[in-house]
Amino acid sequence: MTDHKRIVQEFAIKGNILEIKPLGNGLINDTFLVRTDGADDYVLQRINNAIFKDVELLQHNIDCATAHIRRKGAKTLEFLPCKATGKTYWTDGETYWRVSVFIRGAHTYETVNPEYSYYAGKAFGAFEAMLADIPDKLGETIPDFHNMELRARQLHEAVSADPVGRMAEPEVQAILEDLLPYEEEMCKAERMYREGKLPKRICHCDTKVNNMLFDDKGDILCVIDLDTLMPSFVFSDFGDFLRTAANTVAEDDPAVDKVDFRMDIFEAFAKGYLEGASFLTPVEKENLPYAACLFPYMQAVRFFTDFINGDTYYKIKYPEHNLVRTRNQVALFHAALEKVPLMKEIIA
Repeated sequence: MTDHKRIVQEFAIKGNILEIKPLGNGLINDTFLVRTDGADDYVLQRINNAIFKDVELLQHNIDCATAHIRRKGAKTLEFLPCKATGKTYWTDGETYWRVSVFIRGAHTYETVNPEYSYYAGKAFGAFEAMLADIPDKLGETIPDFHNMELRARQLHEAVSADPVGRMAEPEVQAILEDLLPYEEEMCKAERMYREGKLPKRICHCDTKVNNMLFDDKGDILCVIDLDTLMPSFVFSDFGDFLRTAANTVAEDDPAVDKVDFRMDIFEAFAKGYLEGASFLTPVEKENLPYAACLFPYMQAVRFFTDFINGDTYYKIKYPEHNLVRTRNQVALFHAALEKVPLMKEIIA
């Protein structure tokens, strides 16, 4: 059994530990609230090093970003140094842990509506703006995380190998024929980057409403869950939020006829994002509608690739689960694509 108290005491905390109990319901890391008799309480987290294989780089990115934000006088997460090494993580060689200061009176929302989508847009846009001039070099904690060229390549490899014989199914062939005509257009971000037309920014890469902290007055305190913080295109933060928030149903809902792309969510998020992201180039701004289409397309390709490969990556609850997810995301992609002219009007 893990001795959480001993692990917390590896860090430069103030006060004596009174209680340690589970906190939140995160899917990646194990998180605990540490109550003390001092001025601060703390959050203890086990970092999932099966997903984040380079913990040194992960914490380097977070340390550089939070220090830069603090220098600008803004609120952000504060991680404590390990007493032995000065690093903001401790390891026994197998597991990795970190401790941050618990922000009292802060809470998150799960609600996805136009009001909170606007707050999310503004918070993530401002977050990127604060990091637009960061002097430190940050690395990719999950290499090629949102690289569409890689995802397209993986799909073609799966189709060629057909490891479990699913390519013979007529529906699988039909989905492939639906996706392929859009592949070149959806891969244009990487091409624009190579041509020097599109910069990489420091992005959050996991833009959800519940990755913001609010105070008791309903004002945004700061952006949290910084593990995926890394260089990427701004499309990552813009498109990834809308992929989940603007879908009228859950991503694995089999009722494909009910899938639609919510323009009220798009308009609210875009308004907030453009207010916050003051640094955007004309190319970045004019391609935001592309970002809204890219992410359901990319996710459809990823679910579809996994289905063809025999469901080796995503957890499934029943045999057709990845195929249902694929149908859903393909429908969302087409719904977004139809609304691109309206999106362009809103951005303009």
